[in-house]
Amino acid sequence: MKTVLPLFLTATLLATGCVSPRKAALPTDKDMTAYLLVYFKDQDHSLHFALSSDGYTFTDVNHGQPVINGADIAEQKGIRDPHIVRGPDNAFYLAMTDLHIFGKQAGYRTTEWQRPAEKYDWGNNRALVLMKSKNLIDWSCTDLRVDKAFPGLAEVGCVWAPETIYDAAKGKMMIYFTMRLGHGKTGLYYSYTDDAFTELETYPEALFTYPRPGVQILDADITKVGDKYHLFYVAQERDGGIKQAVSDKINRDYVFDPAKVDPETVGCEAPNLWKRNGENKWVLMYDVFGLHPNNMGFSETTDFKTFTKLGYFNDGVMKTTNFTSPKHGAVISLTAAEAKRLAEHWGLEKY
Repeated sequence: MKTVLPLFLTATLLATGCVSPRKAALPTDKDMTAYLLVYFKDQDHSLHFALSSDGYTFTDVNHGQPVINGADIAEQKGIRDPHIVRGPDNAFYLAMTDLHIFGKQAGYRTTEWQRPAEKYDWGNNRALVLMKSKNLIDWSCTDLRVDKAFPGLAEVGCVWAPETIYDAAKGKMMIYFTMRLGHGKTGLYYSYTDDAFTELETYPEALFTYPRPGVQILDADITKVGDKYHLFYVAQERDGGIKQAVSDKINRDYVFDPAKVDPETVGCEAPNLWKRNGENKWVLMYDVFGLHPNNMGFSETTDFKTFTKLGYFNDGVMKTTNFTSPKHGAVISLTAAEAKRLAEHWGLEKY
């Protein structure tokens, strides 16, 4: 069984036309017949793929084993928080946190964290892993040191949970992430990438500011629904949970709403919104780390005001067939041809 997807350099992508995010003929909602879940596990800090034909039952393409080992692509020998999106060029953009929280136990370093916790806090890291593909099989890969991208970020404490969205007004892919400077509080920031998805071209700016000072916010997820942008994020305060803010601008003017949208009574994070193919239904997925063992939770909405709890994987209508304990993932829709190609590559006969 294969364990690592082929990784090709940007030069290869230049030859195949994968570099520019210029608009291409994109599949429409009626073309979508499958779903891809990207996720990671604490046990291996690596990238996993799972396919679904109905958006309810997911099957891991490599039987619960990584499709790419974090040790092969990350400075800290581990990745977390994978997010995938389809760009306007019909390429797939995949962004991940370069961080191994058990790096010492795994023998990758001699210290608890990469840098002293008293100065840079828990889970400190400095890099993001950026990948791009036309076919979900062959990928470019860049380990981007954010602290080296701009002089003012030399003392970055962490850069976590990157996600990407196309900004049509700018004609650029916008990447947004959780960032902490030194020993401060985490906040939400955005930047724009180069066309090859290898560098940051603009200095990170604040995406959304929480109205109560001193409260950490993290794990942003932006989806355009109609003419509005829906930002889901986590507020780390008593009864904070997952909240929603809405704007008609992609990178500013999000309106604070104090309502907690997740139904959980234990800790959850990492919201990801995805649409059911051919339906006016949206699924809010989140990592319920307060469960033991951890699991993904799901709620469904049609109006973004009422969210109906669907339960968890294998404890409700959502199912997995050959894997357990997925963490901090994202779901996108695929065409039948895209799903078939991916399944055949990994020798998956049924999903």
